[in-house]
Amino acid sequence: MDALGEALQSLAGFLWGPPLIVLVVGGGLFFLIYSRMGPYRYFGHAIAILRGKYDDVDDPGDISHLQALSAALSGTLGLGNIAGVAVAIGTGGPGAVFWMWVTAVVGVATKFFTCSLSIMYRGRDSRGQLQGGPMYIIREGLGSRWHWLAVFFCVVGLFGTLPIVQVNQLTETLREVVFIPAELVDPDDHFLFDLIFGITVAAIVASVIFGGIKRVGYVAARLVPAMVAVYLLLTAVVLAAHLPELPGHLAFIVTDAFTAQSIGGGVLGMITIGVMRGAFSNEAGIGTEVMAHGAAKTREPVREGLVAMMGPVIDTLIVCTCTALVILVTGVWQEEGLGGASMTAQAFGEVLPYGLGAYIIAFVVLIFASSTMFTFWYYGAKCLGFLIGAERQHYYKYFYTLLVVLGAVVSLEAVFGLIDSMYALMAIPTMTATLLLAPRVMEAARDYFARLREEEKEG
Repeated sequence: MDALGEALQSLAGFLWGPPLIVLVVGGGLFFLIYSRMGPYRYFGHAIAILRGKYDDVDDPGDISHLQALSAALSGTLGLGNIAGVAVAIGTGGPGAVFWMWVTAVVGVATKFFTCSLSIMYRGRDSRGQLQGGPMYIIREGLGSRWHWLAVFFCVVGLFGTLPIVQVNQLTETLREVVFIPAELVDPDDHFLFDLIFGITVAAIVASVIFGGIKRVGYVAARLVPAMVAVYLLLTAVVLAAHLPELPGHLAFIVTDAFTAQSIGGGVLGMITIGVMRGAFSNEAGIGTEVMAHGAAKTREPVREGLVAMMGPVIDTLIVCTCTALVILVTGVWQEEGLGGASMTAQAFGEVLPYGLGAYIIAFVVLIFASSTMFTFWYYGAKCLGFLIGAERQHYYKYFYTLLVVLGAVVSLEAVFGLIDSMYALMAIPTMTATLLLAPRVMEAARDYFARLREEEKEG
């Protein structure tokens, strides 16, 4: 591990200590209990909202419920599901997956609360346009004395929303799976390839992000469902070939979560890794997804909260679990020298014939990484706009595009260390504001669900 990567990994480990784990996981558990699991009973209604049953073109906002969820998922469904799961298992053992599940289960409640607030406390930027996000929740919901907390979120958000993990893993995967086997790149000297590839990706990303959030929502609404379907189909083929082994691996994930027998770092170290990777995967309580859902066209905050709560289920409980099982049944997690997306690619490559698995995963990584890179600029731009004025937030697009190139040439440890550290710092203002404003969400939820029950009786 290089010196920069080691330093950033140490910082992430320090920030994701017991206090922050209690804030993120314990906070989610509080929301679950406080709501009496009410939102969990309305998944069917959430699907109806996504299908457009309650859409109204005259509602305030920029994008539909489906586009908002797709934009949020395009940020979460990505390398967290491929590289993140592999890193979790490689460094924390299979038991880390269990703690990823925990973040998802409580994350359902967290997203319901945070994303309901994203609509409830939308605010006007310096150009008078309606915006959502943790900084506006803090400003509009908590008042001026908490403004410093909103500023803190935006400062760390400028770095937490960088696309460096995505482009880093995309570069590594295509290099290792396609270009090195074809003898087009020297495996010991690939800096020039990484640089040229990073510049190419940056040009593609720029062509999308300069179109604004409406173009992102349009692209994401088409890419996300397709990429999830392809990936789940691929994992189904692999897991079907190992069907009798699945119960044993699932049981091992659970037992290893409380014994840490697969690693030497102990249970606390495993929990830390699992929660970090779970947060990277579904972003519940981090605040980035709150900005995407805050752009939804609706006058009902609870509706967007119900839509948003589907994210951790799709992202972590389904897609991440599929990835974890593929890695476990193939045994690649025990091989030396594999990490990140290359581990997942190796797992599929060992099962599917003619080496097709690795190439298909390379394609999936391309789509997953691209969709995330198309989305994250929006979050950083909103943070910059809050800090220096919305009329100048477009400058972030240039900074973002430049960092696509940088992310392609730095180490995996460095990019994960930086993003993990920033996610930890972003969670502090997001979860603090949500805990303080939770009673207002419950008041709105009781009113909405009562009206919904009356409509169902009349219908």
